[in-house]
Amino acid sequence: MEEKRPLILISNDDGITAPGLRVLVEEMSKLGEVVVVAPDSPQSAMGHAITVTQPLRLKENYIFEGIKAFECSGTPADCVKLALDKICTRRPDIMVSGINHGPNYSINVIYSGTMSAAVEAAVDGVQAIGFSLNDYSASANFEYCRPFVKRIASTILQNPLPYGTLLNVNIPRTEHIKGIRICRQASAKYAENFDERTDPAGRTYYWMTGKFINMDADDNETDLWAIDNDYVSVVPTKFDLTSNSVIQHLKHLLP
Repeated sequence: MEEKRPLILISNDDGITAPGLRVLVEEMSKLGEVVVVAPDSPQSAMGHAITVTQPLRLKENYIFEGIKAFECSGTPADCVKLALDKICTRRPDIMVSGINHGPNYSINVIYSGTMSAAVEAAVDGVQAIGFSLNDYSASANFEYCRPFVKRIASTILQNPLPYGTLLNVNIPRTEHIKGIRICRQASAKYAENFDERTDPAGRTYYWMTGKFINMDADDNETDLWAIDNDYVSVVPTKFDLTSNSVIQHLKHLLP
């Protein structure tokens, strides 16, 4: 009896026509049977939002030759939920998300639709990886991501992670990548300002501005350091947000 190829579920937050998604589909097709369920339009920075007040729609899309693919009217997390419940004929062996057009290192992980798609799969017990490229430009070159995407996904297929853990992978903007670094998430934040403006009708609106502040700038164990020094960063990420180190302290304060 012929052994089935691994089933690989793919999604993203940039939409089903995104160039990073096509690279991911092509590389994952070398490792197994691919199913794609991705948003029908860009859903960047949606975080882990899900749709609860309106219906969701799925439409089969033939953009990838020989690949079962659907576009979804919902968020990245919606895509994965629907895929697992309605599209996948068996449980995926792995779910991969991306390749995102822009980085998802440090605090970005909590805003990222790319990572939230992967987190949703991991919550359901599916091995999951989010891939992002540190390049926002319209001409971003996803080609040199290929060997790293394939190598990392293949490794996790053969060596599953424990439940509750997934990988956040960021690829630097250079063709001269030095290697892979296993990192921790850098401590960083956005210092936002909201620029107050007036539209042509005289109504006030606000446009978010500000800057990104890295509080671990000199720490060579972080994902930000890795990207800044031309390494692919791999951060084992958990969706359990409990601060375990503070439990006993709070028990003392609130007996």
